[in-house]
This record gives sequence, C-alpha cells and structure tokens, in this order.
Amino acid sequence: MHPTIVAFLHHYRVERQASPHTLRSYEVDLELFERYLGQSQTSEKIDPTAVDARRLRGYSAWLNGQGFAASTIARRLACIRSFYKFQRRGGIVLVDPSGGLRNPRQPKRLPKLLSVDQIVELLDAIDISVPLGLRDRTMFETLYGGGLRVSELVGMNLEDIDLEGQMVRVRGKGRRERLCPIGKMATGCLDHWLNVRRPETLDEPAVFLNRFGKRLTARSVGRLLEEHLTAHGLDPSASPHTLRHSFATHMLDRGADLRSVQELLGHRSLTTTQIYTHVTKERILDAFRDAHPRA
Repeated sequence: MHPTIVAFLHHYRVERQASPHTLRSYEVDLELFERYLGQSQTSEKIDPTAVDARRLRGYSAWLNGQGFAASTIARRLACIRSFYKFQRRGGIVLVDPSGGLRNPRQPKRLPKLLSVDQIVELLDAIDISVPLGLRDRTMFETLYGGGLRVSELVGMNLEDIDLEGQMVRVRGKGRRERLCPIGKMATGCLDHWLNVRRPETLDEPAVFLNRFGKRLTARSVGRLLEEHLTAHGLDPSASPHTLRHSFATHMLDRGADLRSVQELLGHRSLTTTQIYTHVTKERILDAFRDAHPRA
C-alpha cells in the first residue's frame, strides 16, 4: 500500500479508534482504489495524493461499470472522501479533489420489520429453563427493549448494567456512549441471566458469553436469531438489526415523537431516523386502503 494510505489507516485505528469492521472496509476500499489507479501504469503505482477530480470521477464511473450496488459505491466514495479530507488536514494536498464526487441515486427501501405479535411469539417461544436459552432470550429482549445495535449488545460489560434504573450503557458508532432504557421485561431477564452466568468466567467482563465463556460476536448473535426464527416458523431472513428497526417503528406507531426515538437509537442526525416515518405512513395508507369503502 502507498504510505499515505498506511498513514490514513493508522490514524483511524489509533487516533479515531475505529472498529475492526470499519478498518477492514476502509482497507478493502482503498486497495480497490489503488488497483484502479494502477491499471494505466506500467511501472510504479501512482501516488493517490496526485489524483485530480477528473480521475476521481472516472473512478466513480468505473465502480458503476463493475456492477456494484449503489449502496456499495456510495460507501466506497465515502471512504475516498475521508481519505482526501485526512490528506488535506495534514497538508499533503492543498485542494481536496473529492469535493465534487456525487453518490449514485439509491432506491428507497423500507427496513424489514417484525410485528409486535411476531416479536412476542419469538421471545415467548425460547426455552429459558436452560442457561443458553435464557441467554438468548435475554439478548433478544435487550436488543428489542433498547433498540440496540448488535455491536452495542455484544460490547456490553457487566459494569454497564443498571438493573434498578432499568438502563444499560452502550458504546455506539464512533465510540459514543449513551444510556438506554430497556424496560422491565429485558431487565428481568438480565437479572435472571446474571444469576446463572458461569462463575468461572469472572475475568471476562462481557455480559453475553458463548459456551466457552468468551464474549459473543455479532455474527454469532445473528446466527442464533436465525436458528430461533426458523425453529418457530418466523422469517429467518430477519436479523438483529430487524429488532432495532421494529423497536423504532413500534415506538412511533404508539405515539413516541421522532426526536425521542432519535435519542434512543443514538442517531446523530434526525434525517437518519426519518426513514421510520415512511414505515408508519405506509401502515396508515394500508389501513386506509383496507378499511375505507372508497379507497
């Protein structure tokens, strides 16, 4: 990799403390960018800081021609913008060539949801008479009860739980901390789970452990959810993030204001939260079409 790319990744790893997932995505995206730049070079790879705006527009067009999804192209262009902003702040480039890059138009897709009845069916069907069943029920109750990201769930430590206040402290994107109410059902499950959590793992601070007493991964939580959904005849394509989407939609359906839901979800921008207003509007329109005699 070019030294400027190495320095950029080091900055995000050490100073910004980006997640391993973010770092890996940046690395893959910048490797692809380097490969594109090297296509017309017969000898040494071109210096990415010597690229102008026209070349970046060419890269955007090339990505589109490779058949990547619009969301993937948008993510890769966002990485390029971050890279050049970093070089501009460091004085490596005088003018940011990525300023004119535009993301491709993306289709608006409403998030996948589970209804309240489906959530209840899923949670109530999990056998909590065995420790791993209790763990799984507690995980899903907490995900849905607090509208958490799965990364926030698996990153929770014992010291982050306030059973009396029915709150948990989580670390969201950019390592931003927030306190999340989780409700009495999730709190009750957490209380029960902590009493049966294996005592020999006292040196492991994670709340949720695998069968070997180590911190669960986000991938494992997704796999466990799929297993429970399949076992109980529910849509197995639903993910842990589906529980978060369902939380937000159910809150708005029952009268919560958008700003409060934004705070609960840990969104920096209200615009990110507004996708859920589209979901509730769709439900209103469906009800209108089903019930109104002249719809």
